[in-house]
Amino acid sequence: MGRLVLSHFLIISNSSPRFASSLRRIGGVQIRRWKGPSSICQNQLPSPRNATGFRCCCSVSLSQPTVAETNPSSVKKRIVSGVQPTGSIHLGNYLGAIRNWISLQNTYDTLFFIVDLHAITLPYDAQQLSKATRDTSALYLACGVDPSKASVFVQSHVRAHVELMWLLSSVAPVGWLNRMIQFKEKSLKAGDENVGVALLTYPVLMASDILLYQSDFVPVGEDQKQHLELTRELAERVNNLFGGRKWKKLGGRGGALFKVPEPLIPPVGARVMSLTDGLSKMSKSAPSDQSRINLLDPKDVIANKIKRCKTDSFPGMEFDNPERPECNNLLSIYQLISGKTKEEVAQACQDMNWGTFKSLLADALIDHLHPIQVRYEEIISDSAYLDGILVEGATKASDIADTTLNNVYQAMGFLQR
Repeated sequence: MGRLVLSHFLIISNSSPRFASSLRRIGGVQIRRWKGPSSICQNQLPSPRNATGFRCCCSVSLSQPTVAETNPSSVKKRIVSGVQPTGSIHLGNYLGAIRNWISLQNTYDTLFFIVDLHAITLPYDAQQLSKATRDTSALYLACGVDPSKASVFVQSHVRAHVELMWLLSSVAPVGWLNRMIQFKEKSLKAGDENVGVALLTYPVLMASDILLYQSDFVPVGEDQKQHLELTRELAERVNNLFGGRKWKKLGGRGGALFKVPEPLIPPVGARVMSLTDGLSKMSKSAPSDQSRINLLDPKDVIANKIKRCKTDSFPGMEFDNPERPECNNLLSIYQLISGKTKEEVAQACQDMNWGTFKSLLADALIDHLHPIQVRYEEIISDSAYLDGILVEGATKASDIADTTLNNVYQAMGFLQR
């Protein structure tokens, strides 16, 4: 069994001063290496074999190989990533996460799941959850996720996620959870009486999502560092409390129970901003649908949203002007959708007025999203096909997750079944 790679997309902010960081680039992706305690492994990511690639570092809690070791360069790393089924999948989800998966699946062992358990941390419509989960699954496939290369499954269909969360909760200090920025912001907005415990503890579930699959790396956005740091700290804490010789004395193989994840940050598109505020991230939870382009928006809706999106009074178009966040965001979206380089877009659009550029951007979005929408309708209308893919994906994921979970149960002293 080889090393693995993983990812998760939840809203996070601020990095811990505990880790210094450095960057290197592989296959067009920045790999941020955090330098922390000496117990953190510093393994190198091998060069991808089949395509340019892009979403944790520790020893595997899978059974030891009985054959000679495989050349590390021939063993695929693993990536796991997911999106919540709340609201509609929008352009930010697609450009910041899902589209990157398409190249990743050619290079890595990939598992992509719908994080439905995370979707219930705030009030939600129970009548719509199942439908939204199926819709999200179909959109994964419509966007190009290939079930012959990647496992696609629903988080709640793999029970190990919840079981490992409970085990991790027993060693997660409340102080670590109280420092999470998202919990502070959402609890302040909703009020203590309306906030469930799950909003406080869902970072532990995220850690479970990551650590179950023994990943080496986690593709994350710039705003996703804080919860990944919590995951790293929990992995080290469990390894120190229950791993090594302590685990071996209980009949285990010893060593680390979890890999300690490291982040991969895509160079462009990691953070697509709102159409109504260039300083805010495009979000499903924003009250105005005008703030986002949903992947299933009809072409007239897309054109209208782009026509009405926030702009400025400066002449021409330019990247990276801090006084023009909306301009930078819309140019970045056009760059990603058109497949052109930043330099090509800057040169072509520098003398355009807003009316001309908005028409160009709207046409590019409509043309790009149309085949995704057609493929989505084909998939969602074939229930047997979609259900089969989700069952197969959950089976493959459970095989990996159950091995990790059983090792943790053993190391924590539970009576083995």
